Amino acid sequence: MRTATDTTAGQALAQSRRPVPVTLLELVGAICDVTDDEEEILATVHHLLESGRVRLCGNLSGIDPRELR
Repeated sequence: MRTATDTTAGQALAQSRRPVPVTLLELVGAICDVTDDEEEILATVHHLLESGRVRLCGNLSGIDPRELR
């Protein structure tokens, strides 16, 4: 039998699997708040896009991350 807590936890987990819509400028800006190392910035952007954790919106909406290489 499922409880309200189980349902809420399941919904939170499902939402956490959805990619976060973000512009490339917002993504790079957020990472730059944490590091000034250009290689780390590029590696982090690449990882987040390739892993599906974020989804680009705005002018680059729907673009395949491999096209940004």
